[in-house]
Amino acid sequence: MSKRDEFLAGERTDDVALFLADSFVSGDSLAEHGESVPGGTLVVVSGETGRSVFRKATGMDAMSFAKRAMGTDGEIAPNLAGGDCPEGDHDVEFVFAFAEAQNDEVGGLYAEGDVIHAYAYCECGTAFSQKWVAGER
Repeated sequence: MSKRDEFLAGERTDDVALFLADSFVSGDSLAEHGESVPGGTLVVVSGETGRSVFRKATGMDAMSFAKRAMGTDGEIAPNLAGGDCPEGDHDVEFVFAFAEAQNDEVGGLYAEGDVIHAYAYCECGTAFSQKWVAGER
């Protein structure tokens, strides 16, 4: 099972996943550390390393970006490699995601299992998000 498969199954709640479109990054240094997927590269790394990689690749703070993206619902690919911009037919430049362990006390979606939180940034500047129970997409 790949790191991405483990992440999407909720088995890597201390890690983050980052998809960067080929059109967004130049060079192949990231590709050496990640999984080549259609249209880009996906890496799954420890949370702290992931936030650092995210900042270096995008110039943004990961948590500030996630907070911004939470304001707009959108459709992010189940494999994290892209999504559908809610503002039109645009390409996603990057996706940042983390998994949160099941929490019965919070209820709702969080009581159903580990939850994947995914945040995307589109070439048009739109940031959007989606969350789902791990292993259910």
